[in-house]
Amino acid sequence: MTQRKGDKPTISIQEHMAIDVCPGPIQPIKQISDYFPRYPRGLPPQAVVAAAAAASAAAASAAGASPSGSPRSNLSTSSGCSAAAGTGGGGADSDSDPGQLDRTGATASSSSSPQQQQQQQAVRKEEEPDVEGYDSDDSTTLGTLDFSLLYDQENNALHCTINKARLPIPRYKKGLKPMDHNGLSDPYVKLHLLPGASKANKLRTKTLRNTLHPVWSETLTYYGITDEDMVRKTLRISVCDEDKFRHNEFIGETRIPLKKLKPNQTKNFYNCLEKQLPVNKTEDKSLEERGRIMISLKYNSQKSCLVVGIVRCAHLAAMDANGFSDPYVKTYLKPDENKKSKHKTTVKKKTLNPEFNEEFSYDIKYADLTKKTLEVTVWDYDIGKSNDFIGGVSLGINANGERLKHWFDCLKNKDKKIERWHTLTNELPGSTFND
Repeated sequence: MTQRKGDKPTISIQEHMAIDVCPGPIQPIKQISDYFPRYPRGLPPQAVVAAAAAASAAAASAAGASPSGSPRSNLSTSSGCSAAAGTGGGGADSDSDPGQLDRTGATASSSSSPQQQQQQQAVRKEEEPDVEGYDSDDSTTLGTLDFSLLYDQENNALHCTINKARLPIPRYKKGLKPMDHNGLSDPYVKLHLLPGASKANKLRTKTLRNTLHPVWSETLTYYGITDEDMVRKTLRISVCDEDKFRHNEFIGETRIPLKKLKPNQTKNFYNCLEKQLPVNKTEDKSLEERGRIMISLKYNSQKSCLVVGIVRCAHLAAMDANGFSDPYVKTYLKPDENKKSKHKTTVKKKTLNPEFNEEFSYDIKYADLTKKTLEVTVWDYDIGKSNDFIGGVSLGINANGERLKHWFDCLKNKDKKIERWHTLTNELPGSTFND
């Protein structure tokens, strides 16, 4: 076939494939890492640069010692010496061996003094990135919670101020662990007192919508907290994601033993949220808390009677479907042979924190008080069916803790009203729960 002048020669597909697959030396495929300097693991860039500069200075001094040679020859000799020092006299080109600088730095560091090696190791520890630090575990990725606690000893109140929640590592620029499909959360915070956690002692903040950096700045208060509670109780703070169509999801929690707090002193916390810890199964469920009640005791020596005051209740368990209760209080002084010691307060509608401020008197001799037990029960009033028992507490010689101390203080201080908070439990030994 003739070919006109100026036309490009045509190559058949067979010839093209034969050219591509013709035998010959296999050249390595260049990678992107070949175009960037590589350093040995653990050797900081400063050490490599210092080693290369030291090698270049040594080569320059050796070249300056020769009597002849132009500046160009000195430069080429310096380059050749540094290459020979790195390759062991192989004279390899720096472009053909990208690891040449690695070997140069390693050789120079090995020939340095022990003090220099120690300094290089110290610098290496400071400048090496913590690779494992980037792979955070679940307890870190759950986020952190900023809050403060204050125990008001005079008013028997525990103030919990929930400030904000976010991750503690600034480089991630994230907040709470996202729980929704849009990558955000609808977080809220709830509080429980352990042991004896129940709906009665649960407090919660408002819900903030579509955020990973919630700022609540909200204070939740527990009333009726005694010194005994501060010794044995633990505050559990949980962060959850509210879901309208499914169950609310747990994000993380933190627990603070109340014995860490000092009375009347605010303590700030910035705690990392953790996974949900298992509940202690050995905890007696019969001692589940149902709320708090403030009772006043006074023995009137002039009238020879015991005056029992029902002041108020706080954090009562909700017994009705609307999330509230219709509470009232009954008192008994036992043993009651004539069954005339029963007293009952008025019913407070639709509340979990009722205030009664009612007093009842029992005609009894002072010497007989050591044989008596005061039983106080709280009930939820229902129309058309039996009333629901909320909780109870007993004070007397057979009680213990704050209940026993309150009874003894009443006996020691005649004609003096003594008010104390007490915890209501779902079981009261020796009492009949039939209203």
